[in-house]
Amino acid sequence: MRKLLFLLLFSPAIAAWSQGTPQDSAWIRENYYKIERYIPMRDGIKLFTTFYIPKDTTEPHPILLTRTPYSCAPYGTDKWRNFHTGYLRYYLREGYIVASQDVRGRWMSEGQFVDVRPFIKDKKSPSDIDEASDTYDAIDWMVKNVPHNNGRVGVFGISYPGFYSTMAAASAHPALKAVSPQAPVTDWFMGDDFHHNGAFFVMDGWAFYSSFGKPRPQPTTVGPSGFDYYTKDNYKWYLETGALKNIMKLTGDSIAFWKDLYAHPNRDAWWQARNARVAMHDIKPVMLVVGGLYDAEDCFGAWNLYKAIKTQSPATNSHLVMGPWYHGEWASNDGTHLGNVQWGSNTSFWYQNNIEIPFFNYYLKGKGEEPKLPAATVFFSGENQWRQFDRWPPRGSQEQPIYLQADGGLAWDAPKNKSSFSEYISDPAHPVPYTKDVHFFRTREYMTDDQRFASRRTDVLTFQTPVLQEDLTLAGPVVADLKVSLSSTDADFVVKVIDVFPDDFSYTTQGPVPVRSHDNAASYPMGGYQMLVHGEVMRGRFRESFETPKAFTPGKVETVKFAVPDVAHTFRKGHRLMIQIQSSWFPLVDRNPQKFVDIYTADDSDFQKETIRVFHDADHSSRIILPVLKQ
Repeated sequence: MRKLLFLLLFSPAIAAWSQGTPQDSAWIRENYYKIERYIPMRDGIKLFTTFYIPKDTTEPHPILLTRTPYSCAPYGTDKWRNFHTGYLRYYLREGYIVASQDVRGRWMSEGQFVDVRPFIKDKKSPSDIDEASDTYDAIDWMVKNVPHNNGRVGVFGISYPGFYSTMAAASAHPALKAVSPQAPVTDWFMGDDFHHNGAFFVMDGWAFYSSFGKPRPQPTTVGPSGFDYYTKDNYKWYLETGALKNIMKLTGDSIAFWKDLYAHPNRDAWWQARNARVAMHDIKPVMLVVGGLYDAEDCFGAWNLYKAIKTQSPATNSHLVMGPWYHGEWASNDGTHLGNVQWGSNTSFWYQNNIEIPFFNYYLKGKGEEPKLPAATVFFSGENQWRQFDRWPPRGSQEQPIYLQADGGLAWDAPKNKSSFSEYISDPAHPVPYTKDVHFFRTREYMTDDQRFASRRTDVLTFQTPVLQEDLTLAGPVVADLKVSLSSTDADFVVKVIDVFPDDFSYTTQGPVPVRSHDNAASYPMGGYQMLVHGEVMRGRFRESFETPKAFTPGKVETVKFAVPDVAHTFRKGHRLMIQIQSSWFPLVDRNPQKFVDIYTADDSDFQKETIRVFHDADHSSRIILPVLKQ
């Protein structure tokens, strides 16, 4: 899993997992050549850039650029990327000039690297640089110096390169015609990678930054080393390592961003400046925002970047595509399933051939008719169908609350009984695991994992509907509106939306896809499967403000209200809707000491058990507000 995580995070440009042929590789070598250049920025810093250029000079060619902190390797004009192993080879068949650039301060580029470098709206001098200005300068140099280009540039990238794609859109260079931020890092405090609603995603953060964050004193082609662990069991390692201050000791003073993260526990000005959405005003190029419904890293970024563009730049020609994918799966060869759950078709292949390639071909080459893309193209799991909408959330989506009941049920009617609650003891010494499996690096499949292991714990509350008599389709954000009381002063709340399959369910008899021998579903019992549709955590101290945290008053009933990222899922007739509530999700999320202290500097002795009550009575009706799509 460590190698897979490194591939997803550190592969240059677009991940390439589909299988090509030797003929593809031979054709590329015969029809392209490679050059490497240092491109000067306005402040004198030079950025290392590689170009793969068609030998054909009978027509001009568009430029397709990815800016990355993960290296544009391999370095040297005699060493080539394996374009033939992924769908990027089709862009070469179309005659694109493919460019990749090491961003400022990474790998072979000069300058100082700054994570999610803040956007500067009003630049007054050449020293006022950001990723938008670096992109502008890079594009300006390319259209003037790269041979046989047609003066049209597109930018795309996945994950962190998705952030650089967002900043490219803000550059306003006239040659930039089309941009596709894919799973873009957008807001590292509210919902991407490092935090969700202020809760620290310690496992992903540490696995990534313990290597990525190591300083690079000078341009280099050698990547950073990772961290050596004494066990392959992540639950064991993070629990035994203990409080976050103990993890800080492992970095020493070497990792600047890790120290900054600890120094800013609340959403202060430092974090707000690193919200990429602030740059999304008056965007000129056509935009294609892409993401995965089951992306464990940057699902928030895709949904919310698109919404920001529509709100702040309504005249921009912008589009959203959300498929049933893990992080970057739309660029892979196999988009047929995730873990045990089948999608009924190769969704990645469909996206590549019906949306992305035609999108860039038209706007950069003028090839074919203008794509008739709606505002939103979204795959609905459960029914396993693509749907198209003229807005997102769609017009037919209506907020409809469903209420927690005393008997563990969910009902559309509010409870009428008096003084009713469910309670559990949350113990940081025995936190709820995020998956039943034993492994070290976070799995991507947990996003659709069977939740029966959690239902069986006494520190997880479970509420479910009766068997559905008709399909229930959700389209948009789910909002948890909980009435709770604590025996102490702080807690986290995890809410999970779950699809409970019928007891007699199997893909061979009831599903849309026949079981294939190599799929997990062939051996996994799908009858009664509790499929995680989406889950989210809220750090309780931020229930009123992410800038100014507030302690709970022990014994007082208070409201904790927060959104679960958008859902696009149909609960089929015969299934059930389940909601689970818990206060740890370990080690996906760091443990809350359950005491109102600075969690980043808390001692191991600060962690304590806590009794948590979730109310469901006439005066304190906990509810889940569902975005029900009317058919």
